[in-house]
Amino acid sequence: MSQTRHVPVMLQRCLDLLAPALEAPGPQRPVVVDCTLGLGGHSEALLSSFPSAHLIALDRDKEALRLSGERLAPYGDRATLVHAVYDELPEVLARLGVPKVQGVLFDLGVSSMQLDEADRGFAYAQDAPLDMRMDQTAGISAAEVLNTYPPGELVRILRAYGEEKQAKRIVSAIVREREKEPFSNSARLVELIRDSLPQAAKRTGGNPAKRTFQALRIEVNGELAVLERAIPAAVQSLAVGGRIAVLSYHSLEDRLVKQVFAAGAATTAPPGLPVVPERYQPRLKLLTRGAELPTEEEVAENRRAAPARLRGAQRIREEER
Repeated sequence: MSQTRHVPVMLQRCLDLLAPALEAPGPQRPVVVDCTLGLGGHSEALLSSFPSAHLIALDRDKEALRLSGERLAPYGDRATLVHAVYDELPEVLARLGVPKVQGVLFDLGVSSMQLDEADRGFAYAQDAPLDMRMDQTAGISAAEVLNTYPPGELVRILRAYGEEKQAKRIVSAIVREREKEPFSNSARLVELIRDSLPQAAKRTGGNPAKRTFQALRIEVNGELAVLERAIPAAVQSLAVGGRIAVLSYHSLEDRLVKQVFAAGAATTAPPGLPVVPERYQPRLKLLTRGAELPTEEEVAENRRAAPARLRGAQRIREEER
């Protein structure tokens, strides 16, 4: 499988955001964590751009770890690759004996490899088994969700994770069809969604199956629950002066990142204090104004960059004990 097709999203901007923390002089070599290794595009750029840095890279997908391991082999022991979900970062760092890190990068969503390998079932544009598990050794598949979840729960998932306005209509068609024959492949689901939507809904926003597939993927992999734990844990792992950059691809992820960063950048002092004591001071400084978007040139070059939103923050204070 070729590595060339994988174009890391907003790569230079991510490197620029992290650079001050990874280039700062210090007694120890800086440690940077790539929480979403994928095919290793961002990781390789971090290793080549910051020659003194040590990389710790996490992925729940064993195939991604294998391919990236080959790609990053030239960097020898400067790269430590770990099979883990990114909310397991505190355990991974403890196991490696790393108390604090200087940089953390998240590139959320589905990796190019998962989208491009048809049999993983992530893409709605080609027929494939409805799997969608990022770690194929654990958890339940998208087919099991479709075939076994009660209708009310399916409606909740499509609305909450896919922001699908036609959730009830789609789910009643799914329930009707699964009684005849359980779902196993993506083409049948795509066709059913097309057939169950009103004409007006089909005319907007690309493939009408997109929102349902996103919702199933988030449910199967517990993505939002994992992210809710992972972002605060990553902020916690940063040394003072350390920086975090997060690329997200839909509003649910971006909202979560925004909330964690905003809370860290706010004072927690009761109102009306003439002087704010140290323990109430913000722990984070925001490095981006709102969410930064990819340039038009980048989107023209790499269509997967189109929905990307980038936020960055810097750790400016220790936690109070």
